[in-house]
Amino acid sequence: MEIVAVLNAIWTVIRTISKIISKTLWYKNIYKCVGVVATRKFKPAKQYHKYAIIVAARNERTVIGNLIDSIKRQNYPEDMLDIFVVADNCTDDTADIARKMGAICYERFDNEHRTKGYALQYLVECIRRDYGIDAYEGYILFDADNLLAPDYLQQMNNAFDAGEKIITSYRNTKNFGDNWIAASYGVHWLRTVRNEHRPRSLFHLATRIQGTGFLFAHELIKGGWNWVSLTEDRAFCADAVAKGYKISYNHDAIFYDEQPTSIRIAMRQRIRWAKGHLQAFFEIGPKLFGHIFVTNGVANVHENGKTSFWKRLFNNLRLRFMSLDILSNVYPRALFTSFKRLIYLMVRITTICILAEGASKIGVTVITVLWWTAETYLKTILVALYVYVIEHRRIQKLGFFKTIWFAVTFPIFDLIGKLSLIIAMFMKVEWKPIPHDSDIKITDLTEKAENKKEKQKIS
Repeated sequence: MEIVAVLNAIWTVIRTISKIISKTLWYKNIYKCVGVVATRKFKPAKQYHKYAIIVAARNERTVIGNLIDSIKRQNYPEDMLDIFVVADNCTDDTADIARKMGAICYERFDNEHRTKGYALQYLVECIRRDYGIDAYEGYILFDADNLLAPDYLQQMNNAFDAGEKIITSYRNTKNFGDNWIAASYGVHWLRTVRNEHRPRSLFHLATRIQGTGFLFAHELIKGGWNWVSLTEDRAFCADAVAKGYKISYNHDAIFYDEQPTSIRIAMRQRIRWAKGHLQAFFEIGPKLFGHIFVTNGVANVHENGKTSFWKRLFNNLRLRFMSLDILSNVYPRALFTSFKRLIYLMVRITTICILAEGASKIGVTVITVLWWTAETYLKTILVALYVYVIEHRRIQKLGFFKTIWFAVTFPIFDLIGKLSLIIAMFMKVEWKPIPHDSDIKITDLTEKAENKKEKQKIS
């Protein structure tokens, strides 16, 4: 009886916390509605700004040349752009290819500090030493497997010229149709675009950056690149918001990313993400939580000149809300949900066994668990279908049956994410590179896009 009472008490506490979190984050339903129809647009820039593109690459000989080629094809002044590559612990000719393609390449060999964050830290210090951080107004970070649409830099420059300090962009997938795993990654990124990036940018809040394809002002790395965890992007994002920066999004700046096609590689990557997310939560979470209540003047440190009382008040309230908003992304929600359901099952099973409840109680418990599973699965399928419909002009044409199959299998991708979070709690995780072997070039993608537009005009 005492065990039942204790478990019931724990269940009551967890359910109460869950209800509080759910009611606190109700506003995210507004995001989902707004993301369907609107996002922030940027006027053409009045001037060109000078940028450094930075890339961390490990044994990327297959793709590094295609990335640099897509950068060279930008309709942006060449003298306002430099490409920096750090060939990190490479055993192939990545460095030679990068140099032949016109990039400035540094080589790094350090088997103890192997995360992407450490590679970027080394690269930023090399730029500081040889050129100076202030030599560039902004820095744009890419992975070696990325490809840029021809107007990408022009579009990002529009947002930067509007005064934005950190901007992320539209992450498309260059191998969307390879299999359900690659397609699931693609849907995952585009779900974030619709549910988070577009509305947050419209409301001048902070969205989150996701690994690659983002621009930031040079002032953010005056003290160096200090984010070296397994998920340096999430740490960078949370730290920036904790310092009072908002993070915008440009829907017209499109780049392409190669997604894993192997379940083994996908699982390995998701476990690394999960471990990094937990690290970011414990590192930056307390500071974000504190800013919900006390800002210490951080809200106005990035304003140029004096601001009015009302502007300071607005910035203060915005920072408090942004801190709550980003904290809601940083905290391990899937882990909490899994723990809540586990406690429920323990309560029900223990109660049934000790109090000898009848078969009807067992049936109710089984039906409840099955309902949770079915409801979650169906909702996730509908999300995938929503993404395929609303983004059909930009993503690869798949065909009806392939689209349905990829939508039906998408919940497995989310399940992998939840399992990864649980595994990461008890597993030591090391950073390992994700293999990229797709030889797709930006011309292959842009020609397909142009042909698609022509067919749509004809029809």
